[in-house]
This record gives sequence, C-alpha cells and structure tokens, in this order.
Amino acid sequence: MTSRNLRHLRLCLAVADTGKLTLASEVAHVSQPAVTQAIGKLERDFGGKLFDRTRQGFFVTPRGGALVGRLRRAFDRLDPALADISPRLKLTATMAQLQALTAVVETENVTLAARRLDLAQPTVHRAITMLEREAGRRLFERMSFGMVASRQTVALARAVLLAFREFDQAEADLAEFDGRDAGRIVIGALPLARSVLLPQALVEFRAIRPGQRVLVVDGLYDELLTGLRRGDIDVIVGALRQPAPIGDVVQERLFDDQLTIIAGNHHPLVGQTGVPREALAAYPFVVPREGTPARLQFDAFFQGVDLPGGIIEAGSILLMREIVAESEHLGCISGQQARAEISKGLVAEIDVDINWPGRAIGLTYRENWAPTRSQSMLLDLIRSRVDDGAS
Repeated sequence: MTSRNLRHLRLCLAVADTGKLTLASEVAHVSQPAVTQAIGKLERDFGGKLFDRTRQGFFVTPRGGALVGRLRRAFDRLDPALADISPRLKLTATMAQLQALTAVVETENVTLAARRLDLAQPTVHRAITMLEREAGRRLFERMSFGMVASRQTVALARAVLLAFREFDQAEADLAEFDGRDAGRIVIGALPLARSVLLPQALVEFRAIRPGQRVLVVDGLYDELLTGLRRGDIDVIVGALRQPAPIGDVVQERLFDDQLTIIAGNHHPLVGQTGVPREALAAYPFVVPREGTPARLQFDAFFQGVDLPGGIIEAGSILLMREIVAESEHLGCISGQQARAEISKGLVAEIDVDINWPGRAIGLTYRENWAPTRSQSMLLDLIRSRVDDGAS
C-alpha cells in the first residue's frame, strides 16, 4: 500500500465507524485537524475520495468501502495479538517497529534482521527496544546464540504478517477502481498442479489480465503450507491432505485422481494385462517421497511384499520419465501427470491388477481468506479446467 501509517489507517476506520470527524477525534484521542489531515493524505495516496462529505456526516465511497473492509480484516488480526502483550501497543506500535519485530522473530538475530530489512542494525535494535519499553516487558529472551521470541511475540509476528497481507490485498482492491493491476498472486504448486491444472489456466488468465503479476512457487507440501499460513502464499494447488493438516486452512476438492504405473516402452511388462502385485514387486521403483498421499497409497498396496532395495524418491514426471526410459525401473505417479507422457508415446502404462483409491485434488487456502478480484478470476479458471475435462 502507498500509505502504511497505522495511526492514519486507524483514523480512517474511526471516521467510517462514527461518520463524524469530531467523534472520530474523540475516539482516537487526537485533534479534529489531525483527523482531517490524515483523511486527506490517505485520499491523495489512494487516488480518490474515500468519503462523501455531507451535512449529515461522512459516508464511505465505494473506494473507501473497499479500503475499510480490508482495514477491518487487518486490525481484527493484529489488535488481539497486540493487546495480548500490552493494550498500549495498539496505540503506539508503528509499522516500522512491527516489521522489525517480525524480522527478529524469524532470524533470531538483530544483525540478520537488519540485513533482511536493508536497515542499519541500530535502527532495528532501537525499534525492538521501543516496543519492549511501551509493552513494559521483554519480548525476546537474549541468549548467547541470539534472541528467542516469547510465545506471545511469535503469535504477534504471525498476526503482523497476515495483517500486512491484507494491506497488500487492499492495494489490489483499490487498483481495480482505476483499471490497474497491483500486487501479485502467489500460488503454491504441487507436482500435479504444475503439469495439469495450472499451465492452461495461467495462459487464459494472462490473456484477460496481462498486467497482473503471478508467482508460482514450487516446493514440498510442508514448506508451502507454512508459506500459506503466514501469508506469503495465497493458495496451494494440488493433492489435498486427509484429514486437513490444521484447523486454520480450508481444502476445496476439485476432483479425484488415481495413481498409475508407468515404464519405458521396452519394459518386459509392457503389453501384459492384469499384472499382479508380485510381478510388479520384482522391479525397482521410482515413487513420490515419503509422507505424500501418493506414497502412502503405494506403501499400503505393497505392504508385506519385498521390493527391490534402493527406491528412488522423485515427484517430477520429467525425471521419472527419463529414469524408466533408460532402465527397467517402474514409476508410480498421478494418472493425470502421466497422461500427456503416455499419449505422446514417451512412456507406457502398465495394465495392473490394482484398484487404486482416488486421491482428492484441489485448492488449499487460509480460513476466512478474502481473495481479490484477480485472485478469484484465476481460481475460477482453475476450477473451469476441471469442468472442461482436465480431470
């Protein structure tokens, strides 16, 4: 956002709630001219009127309503965490101080935090000292190896990250009023999403919103989930976990996928029908890593059967394709991922005597997440890929 002065943003909410400059100044314990100046600056920063001025009071414009909605969501996350440490912090904590606190929580070191923020080390140290002085308590335990945050400080840092993400979303919401694209959409992509769901959806989205930045993050599920919960990632696309990994995320099922066994075109099992488990077990395998839904199904199917040693763990269809093409390895992977490789004749599907259970594929996002218009548009395009037969 252009303006991230927390005091000004709180005054904007106060005017929206009371409809009067005088009442807002009383609620915020500042002068009426200070409220007037804050609203004027916000309107300049955000490119238009946030309030209609009438004799009856101040009323939010559509632009102002979009901002106020995001601010409520941000402060609803931030304020309880601030108050849990000290009610005074709601009045005194600044954006810069909270940024410094979050960086120190994550790095456990003031010097590393300063480097991350591109600030001088004394600046970050002073920000932490000021927060602790206002809170009347230590927020970190000073240890020989660094600074360890208290439980409440860790909770505050997470609330700060999520509140900051709402501010980012506000920038995108307000840009819509001017026909602009702002911010970026961050997608956590699991293997199946990278090869099946996302490519065409992104091509279609780019044709509609050519200026919107999109970042696709590859990674392991646990890493992506951490990024999602802290606000760095907007949505994860791929295999869902059963049960859901934690209560603050929502899983939206799009379709069910089944595993398949693939091999190089030269493999002895190619062309056979109803290949039993014991015949498959005679060959080495390339399989997804431990803990993934696909690997759990694979392990359950071969439980009690001796497999050749030295299983190769790999979730990439490209790597798996090259390994099976150059050896007698078998690959176990998502049927959706393997479809294009099989249709092009690059690998062969083994006709196995297995009735694989379906694996739920879909979207994972934060509970109570409110996507921007462009984010909603991209999600709808991903959903439409399923409706059009991508599953």
